[in-house]
Amino acid sequence: MIDSKNDINTRIARRVSALRAERELTLDELAGRCDVSRSMISLIERGESSPTAVVLEKVATGLGVTLASLFEADHADGTPLVRRGDQLSWRDPASGYVRRNISPPDFRSPIQLVEVVFPPRAKVAYETSAREGRVDQQIWVLEGAINILWGDEEYALKEGDCLAMQLDRHTAFSNPHRRTARYMVAITTKYFAKN
Repeated sequence: MIDSKNDINTRIARRVSALRAERELTLDELAGRCDVSRSMISLIERGESSPTAVVLEKVATGLGVTLASLFEADHADGTPLVRRGDQLSWRDPASGYVRRNISPPDFRSPIQLVEVVFPPRAKVAYETSAREGRVDQQIWVLEGAINILWGDEEYALKEGDCLAMQLDRHTAFSNPHRRTARYMVAITTKYFAKN
């Protein structure tokens, strides 16, 4: 099971480096695409940084993939099964939210499942909106309640509610409540950019 901070940083480092090489991008080119400094991308690729979810989302967008893709393995020849104990968890150092990639990391699929445990009073705002491929997601609240700002539209979601949205505008998640929220994210992609 990959659960230590160093193992997670190593997984992210390898994946970002592999995706950048696959797209034949220099550090400067990727930095220009995602509005993250060249030095920060270099630190991420060396596993010497604990980047926030906001920074990782920018890097993922610059690479033409979803944030969840940064936690996958570099190859797609693995098993279509991942046991609960082997599912990767990662904590955002800024908000404290914990995301667990439920989908098998070694098996490529247009669907990715992620569970998020969102602490009370936490907020995360993703600035990226322009994407080279269409990415849709659905948020299903399993426990507690969260607010989602999707562009200019705001949604207050309670337990059992499900919101479908395309990742085509700025998105912010917040938990203004005193209770931890837990929700599932289902992500689908129509295509990914190759370059």
